[in-house]
Amino acid sequence: MGYWYVFIAGAPQLDAPQINVPGSDLTFKLECFNSKTMGEVRQYGLILPPDYEKNRDRRYPVIFLLHGGHDDARAWYDKYAIITVLHQLYQSGKLPPSIVITPDGNDNRGSSPLWDPDYFDGPNGKVGTFIGSELVQVVKSRYRTLNEPQFWAMGGLSSGGWGAFNIGLRHLDNFCVLFSHLGYFTDDSGAANSPENFVQKIPKTQLECLRAYMDAGKADPDFLASTQQFHQTLNQLGVPNVFYAFPGGHGVSGADYGWNYVHKHAFNSLSYVGEQFKIALAQQKHEEAGKTKP
Repeated sequence: MGYWYVFIAGAPQLDAPQINVPGSDLTFKLECFNSKTMGEVRQYGLILPPDYEKNRDRRYPVIFLLHGGHDDARAWYDKYAIITVLHQLYQSGKLPPSIVITPDGNDNRGSSPLWDPDYFDGPNGKVGTFIGSELVQVVKSRYRTLNEPQFWAMGGLSSGGWGAFNIGLRHLDNFCVLFSHLGYFTDDSGAANSPENFVQKIPKTQLECLRAYMDAGKADPDFLASTQQFHQTLNQLGVPNVFYAFPGGHGVSGADYGWNYVHKHAFNSLSYVGEQFKIALAQQKHEEAGKTKP
């Protein structure tokens, strides 16, 4: 009942997390562009790092956050209070300052409680190409990004967690770090869009850069089983990854359910992303130092 109320009916959670934190200079705003892939103007949310305007010569890593079913580009701000999570991460030094993008991942059918977004190229629009390629190029053209794929991460919740891997595995030339909250890895549309199947067909040389974080709620047995199986598959393929089973899951209220689950564990996933970004930044610095030596 709680799952239906919050994630299908779209009603507000009874004990939603606080959207903003006092003293934070992070802001959320909606931007748009004319998507040739989708054939219409599309929105995305933008959260720039706190020092973006002050350090005009600095380039930044990028994080895409995908929403779940019956949501939109505002969900990570309005529902999951991502601003407060980012503030905590920056204050604790667990995440390097990053450009955060929240795409509208709905397909041409729009948002509805009757279906999840098709996070792939299909009869309802080329959502996979739109997010995995076209929006990447828009972000690179508009903001000061670090362009190598080791500085790009993508994750999401529920169907957005599935979407992050389904799209990201097809665009490892753009994204090296993928993460999922309460997601699944076998989709009803078939094996072609089921990361559990698709990842096993990717050449190992292409998987070398991939790093993955997954979590699932103990109250969601199907999501938990799917995520645990995918974790085991990545282990067999030699892909560095972490998997956590946390209390709670999809739900209507409680510290470990629904919006609160995602809000709480976004700190975990983005801390993992931060670790990967720090490794990549250190490697970049080392390589640049080597080039300057006589």
